[in-house]
Amino acid sequence: MEVRHPGDNSLVGTVSVPDAAAVERALDAAWQVRRTAQATTAAQRAAALTHVSRRLEERVDEVAALITAENGKPITWARAEATRAASTFRWAAEEARRFNGEFQRLDTEANTAGRAAIIRRFPYGPVLGISPFNFPVNLVAHKIAPALAVGAPIIIKPAPATPLGSLLLGELLAETDLPAGMFSVLPVGNEVAPALVADPRLPVISFTGSETVGFTIKRDVPTKHVILELGGNAAAIVLADYSSPKDLEWAVQRIAMFGNSQAGQTCVSVQRVFVADEIADEFTSLLVHEIANLPSGSPWDPATVVGPMIHEPAAIRVEEWISEAVEAGATVLAGGRRTGTFVDATLLVDVDPRVRVACEEVFGPVMSIQRISGLEEGIALVNDSRFGLQTGVFTHDLTSIFRAHRELEVGGVIIGDAPTFRADQMPYGGIKSSGVGREGLRFAMQDLTYDKVLVLTGIDL
Repeated sequence: MEVRHPGDNSLVGTVSVPDAAAVERALDAAWQVRRTAQATTAAQRAAALTHVSRRLEERVDEVAALITAENGKPITWARAEATRAASTFRWAAEEARRFNGEFQRLDTEANTAGRAAIIRRFPYGPVLGISPFNFPVNLVAHKIAPALAVGAPIIIKPAPATPLGSLLLGELLAETDLPAGMFSVLPVGNEVAPALVADPRLPVISFTGSETVGFTIKRDVPTKHVILELGGNAAAIVLADYSSPKDLEWAVQRIAMFGNSQAGQTCVSVQRVFVADEIADEFTSLLVHEIANLPSGSPWDPATVVGPMIHEPAAIRVEEWISEAVEAGATVLAGGRRTGTFVDATLLVDVDPRVRVACEEVFGPVMSIQRISGLEEGIALVNDSRFGLQTGVFTHDLTSIFRAHRELEVGGVIIGDAPTFRADQMPYGGIKSSGVGREGLRFAMQDLTYDKVLVLTGIDL
């Protein structure tokens, strides 16, 4: 299978696609090694994870170049991803050492005297990790690292467009002393995925990708443990107290940057901007200027922010959605054009809430802006969506901060920054159509395991 660069369609590399026999060997190996994997020590798991982290740090420039080559992500963002992946494995190593159980005394009633419980978490079994194209190393790390940290074998099926990052991680893991079969990378086509999802030897499915595919998986395998990290149409709310020149400059920069960085191909890319009436005119003017001056071009240029989309059909889809919005009455304040796989950073106003750029996930460099009367209206507009991933709120008011945290129907509220912020150790995920479960190492480890109780009898407490 050929891997081609999204920017100019140049050949990046070729990958051997596993045949049916190779896929079967991987499945059988994961199933056969599950007990051995579970019995590995915390020290052994942590050592392997630390090794991968260190190797990523040593080879960060190479890893970044690989990401840009197969994904088209501007090199600056690719380097950030490579660095984050090293951190993800480091956090997993740390969490593997402290993933402990709980002691619970049970002599709280007269008839349970002399009893106590030890509660530990054990892996459900081998994991199928299905990863997307937009973070071909770090989102794969978020599948592999927590699974290995809890002693669960994992099979990775990377996105067909971006298999190289997964294979690199496989090479680094092959340098460790983890048991054979504890990890496999299968760069197979999407047509193979349903059989992998259905295979009873993979009781856990961890999927990151589109809403349609994710909920199809959940419907098709109702007896399996399914974890879904899906899409969103993330919003930023800018309140009236964020009105000083310094505040406006910060909010404009962050919203412009993270509505368009990596061509908007992140599930928490800013898509909807809600600005208080009192500052809306000035804010909009500043935002238009900032967007118009975002560097776009070769992803190999360290100054480039936007870059190409993953392939031309994706860029054509975004162009069609912009046209649909304009035909429904929207006005283009910035951008709006496409050249090949490149879509200009785009800002729309007066967008009909029924068109796709308003109610679906654009997954491209497109934002809409709307005036609001205040926080109450902002919260209502954010919540008027079937998605609920993250929201950014620009305010200094403590009451507004806590109200936003309480009332916004999302998995994360980011104060003073764009909704795109993510620290890899924090719980990350959404509600409603944005997914089920959480990433972030400790939280993902909990998702991959279940409580098992050991009751002791005749204990002098």
